[in-house]
Amino acid sequence: MSTILTLDALAAPLRALRLLAVDFPDLPAPVVHVTAIYPDQVALSLHDDGFAAFEAWRAALGIAPDAVDFHVQCNSRTGVLNAHTRYGGADIELTGYTQVPDGARLSGAGVA
Repeated sequence: MSTILTLDALAAPLRALRLLAVDFPDLPAPVVHVTAIYPDQVALSLHDDGFAAFEAWRAALGIAPDAVDFHVQCNSRTGVLNAHTRYGGADIELTGYTQVPDGARLSGAGVA
């Protein structure tokens, strides 16, 4: 039998989200995902040309560059950066997406 979570169970990620809004009001607005499936997590995703918005958030959250994972998806047409940290009592998952220009070929180590 499963237990149904209440909104109170999402207090940590909702509090973290409130703190992010107060502490970083000038950063680009991400897509925000809070779910009862991962009740201690806030997922922030950024979709732009290049990874500028992701980098702004990464620096603001104090995530070291070497803690960022890079991969490609969608038949090497989308570059993805992913990192995790704790902030305001919640796990923060930060993901950035960008379109790979036609003719460019990306690998896990960067542009090939």
